Amino acid sequence: MSSSVKGRIVVGVDGSRASVQALRWAAREAEARRSGISVVCCWAYPALLAPAVFQPPLTDKTFVDAARQVAKETVEEALGADADRLDVALEVMRGPASVALVELSTDAAMVVVGCRGRGGFRGLLLGSVSQHVAEHAHCPVLVMHSHNDEED
Repeated sequence: MSSSVKGRIVVGVDGSRASVQALRWAAREAEARRSGISVVCCWAYPALLAPAVFQPPLTDKTFVDAARQVAKETVEEALGADADRLDVALEVMRGPASVALVELSTDAAMVVVGCRGRGGFRGLLLGSVSQHVAEHAHCPVLVMHSHNDEED
C-alpha cells in the first residue's frame, strides 16, 4: 500500500482513449475537492516472454521506463499545461493493474479507470481491470467510457 495516495484520486492509465478521458474527469474532480491525483501505470512481464528473441535483453528498467512514458504521455494529452498547476503524482507499479488499483483504493478518496484498455474485445462494455476494480475497491469507483470507442 502506498501512503502517497492517502485521500487522493487514483487514476489507472494505460494510454487508451478511455484512460485519457478518465484522467481529464479526475482532474476536474480533484480541483473541486482540492485533492491530488495519483496517476498509476502498471507493468508485468509478458506471459510468453522468450528472452532469446529480444536484443538487448529486457530488464525491469525497460518495463518501468515504458510504463513511466505511458503515464507521462497520458498526463500530457489529458491535462496539457494544466498538469503544472495540479498536484499530480506518477506511480509505476509492477503487477496486474487490477490488483494494484484495488490495493491503492484502501487509502484513496476514489479510483477512476477507463472502461477498457488497449487489449481485450472491442464489444465489451467493461474490461477485466475496470470490472475487477469496480467489484473489489475499498472506495468509490468511476468507470469512464470513451466518447469514441473506435479510437481505442
